[in-house]
Amino acid sequence: MDDREYENTDLEIDQKLIAEGAMQLTGEIKVLEAWLRELDEAEEENEEILAVRKSYNDMLRSRKEMLSTLEKQVR
Repeated sequence: MDDREYENTDLEIDQKLIAEGAMQLTGEIKVLEAWLRELDEAEEENEEILAVRKSYNDMLRSRKEMLSTLEKQVR
């Protein structure tokens, strides 16, 4: 196997990892959005719910940023 074949194999592996990472992040984003919707429907608004909502929003923002970065890697 020459250097070009190794490079192509590396690129294929990288693309697969990026695709798997994007799928994982997309799934996590959907879960976090669902959890946030559930919190929005909660009748009670206390400090614990506010803290959880902030935490989920932070995680959501982070996952969206990671997904955006991965999508830029593909381009």
